Amino acid sequence: MFSLEGQTALVVGVANRNSIAWGCAKALQAQGARLAITWLNDKAEPHVRPLAEELGAEIMGPLDVRNEAQMDALYAEITERWGKLDTVLHSIAFCPRDDLHGRVVDCSAEGFGLAMDISVHSFLRMIRRAEPLMPKGGTCITVSFQGASRVVEHYNIMGPVKAALESAVRYAAAELGPRGISVHALSPGPLATRAASGIAEFDELLDAAAHRAPTHHLATIEDVGAYCAFLASREASNVTGGVHPIDGGYGIVG
Repeated sequence: MFSLEGQTALVVGVANRNSIAWGCAKALQAQGARLAITWLNDKAEPHVRPLAEELGAEIMGPLDVRNEAQMDALYAEITERWGKLDTVLHSIAFCPRDDLHGRVVDCSAEGFGLAMDISVHSFLRMIRRAEPLMPKGGTCITVSFQGASRVVEHYNIMGPVKAALESAVRYAAAELGPRGISVHALSPGPLATRAASGIAEFDELLDAAAHRAPTHHLATIEDVGAYCAFLASREASNVTGGVHPIDGGYGIVG
């Protein structure tokens, strides 16, 4: 029904085959997009490079979003090789362990600031650099969670952080809409990813979600990838600013 042939996409956040970003990268590539895929650091490279190579990524390399020089170098390579960028996928989040496992009211200023910088502001930095490469429009996508809009036990400080991310999506969508650039947040239900494993008692949350969801199925990274690929298509160009639940209906009953 739609094709991404001739389009280019930057995917940030692949850690392994269970990553949401990996599901999205696979779907984008399957529909014809040319890929740039990054990994966090030298420790992550042996796990991510083979995946990038498997999908024939034309650009690959390290990206710690706190490193402005690395981000500048990445976008410079994209500019030199492709001269444009159609889609940006930001699928990263971080909070120091002690702050993540503590009460929201006890979160340190340093931990809160770091979580906001990596999980939220880095998306805005990526969009800002992508904007000049999207003269004919484009798509910027991030990943949220229902803990942004309702209290999810043990999600703790990441709830307010994701709420900020969703608000940033709305404001960026309003600002960039006149340029034909859409901005979205994908909001999968609980998924068994490495990042989620850091949340206390996450297995219990997975079981409860599968039981309560109308479909009785947890979302998969393939479900999320399919939605991501559609939003990247020209057919979705008049859709923007939304938080898109991909959760088997869990959000309406959870």
